[in-house]
Amino acid sequence: MLHIDIPSRKEVIEKAKSEGKKIAAIYPIHYPRGLFRSFDIQPIEVWGPPKTDTKKANAHLQSYICSVVQSGLSFYLEGYLDVVDLIVVPHSCDSLQGLGSIFKDFIKPKQELVTIYLPREKDRENVEFLSNELKRIYRQLAEFCGFEPNDEKLMEEIKKEEEIDELVGKFYRERKDLLLSSREFYTILRSREYLSPDNFKSILEYTLLNASKVKLKKIGVVLSGLIPEPMDILDVIDETDGFVAIDDMACCMRRVYGKGNSNDPFEKMAERIVNGPPDPTKGNSFNERFEFLKSLTEIGGAKGIVFYNVKFCEPEYFYHPILKEKLSSAGIKSLIIETDINEPISQQTITRIKAFIEMLRENER
Repeated sequence: MLHIDIPSRKEVIEKAKSEGKKIAAIYPIHYPRGLFRSFDIQPIEVWGPPKTDTKKANAHLQSYICSVVQSGLSFYLEGYLDVVDLIVVPHSCDSLQGLGSIFKDFIKPKQELVTIYLPREKDRENVEFLSNELKRIYRQLAEFCGFEPNDEKLMEEIKKEEEIDELVGKFYRERKDLLLSSREFYTILRSREYLSPDNFKSILEYTLLNASKVKLKKIGVVLSGLIPEPMDILDVIDETDGFVAIDDMACCMRRVYGKGNSNDPFEKMAERIVNGPPDPTKGNSFNERFEFLKSLTEIGGAKGIVFYNVKFCEPEYFYHPILKEKLSSAGIKSLIIETDINEPISQQTITRIKAFIEMLRENER
């Protein structure tokens, strides 16, 4: 088994603090990593986390708000984010926009609060809108940090992220030939949520160079949704003689952006996000989502798609009926599973996943 030493979030925060950097707690989903790093701010993403007691958040949120937002607010209210200097809330969906409003108007944290308004369509007007939004955030960060990084520094950080996205793409393409469990593969990928670019890049390069190469003979599936939590889902798939060949996860593949074309750093960052992979929270068309999922099955050699949805995530559910029909017409089998990141996987879910992979295996015979 390949041994990879991945620092913990606590270790990364302590190291960044010792280097004089500020820490930003970033809620899902899309944000410009390079912009924050140009100010010597270390982003630490907050996807829940899972298995958080949500009692304190329940006083502020309706019962039908997804567990990612419930856990994220509770995590703050329990004091776990006291170590950070900024709280960043992208307005990715109604629930996250509500979270931003709760912070701004009711809780009023001691940390600097940054909100990001994200456009919904792939066109020039939305690139311009997001470019101006990023300039607003730049001015806020400059006032907070007491200095302004120049365009050269911004472009340096943006290009680092572009290089890493290219490397992540290679990691996905070689996944079916790497002797890694699904949990190992996604533990590595998701460490990008808090590692520095150099550290994450070195881990990817080391894995690609040293992981055993073998043609996996298991049944590959595409995992779609927000996050693979609880991560036991990955073990269940592996134990059923399957593996996650590639994903359509908000925390992973949907944030593997292409290169921007502009020489202006703000436009370049905006282009990357606006023109990135289709995402329900960005309002992309049904056909864009279908074609993207279809291409993922081809790239990963996957035989089916598991939609692993956080309960009450309306943007995800909105697409399912038409997507499932389109995929079926294209001969691609799919399964819809509902989850709560704070609850263990039910036996019923385990049984359904096993039956789905067994069906895919039978279709291959």
